[in-house]
Amino acid sequence: MTILVAYVPRPEGQTALEKGIELAKENHENLIVVNATPGGTGDDPSRADAQDVERVEQLISVSGIKAEFKQFVRGKNAVEELEDMVATHNVSMLVIGLRKRTAVGKLIMGSMAQEILMTISCPILAVKAG
Repeated sequence: MTILVAYVPRPEGQTALEKGIELAKENHENLIVVNATPGGTGDDPSRADAQDVERVEQLISVSGIKAEFKQFVRGKNAVEELEDMVATHNVSMLVIGLRKRTAVGKLIMGSMAQEILMTISCPILAVKAG
């Protein structure tokens, strides 16, 4: 079995990563950490840069569990990439991080977390950052 973590280089991503490592240790499961963005020419704040990737890889390498980091920038959005990972791996749970947003912020910007909750077919644990 595998714990899947949806990672973004923000506090909610760090919180999801920490909870994913904790759960994988407790349940003796593998861990896959995924950072996924559609790509393109603009700066995407959801894309982990080289420093973020190195930090995450270092953190999971010392965790004592079988873990890997995957970064996808290939035209699919994060939900599509997570759906593919759930379909191709024996995922017991997806861990996502949440941030506080106003009602207007949710309306205007949409909610990736809401789309994940409505789309992904495995159990999902949503953890709130700090």
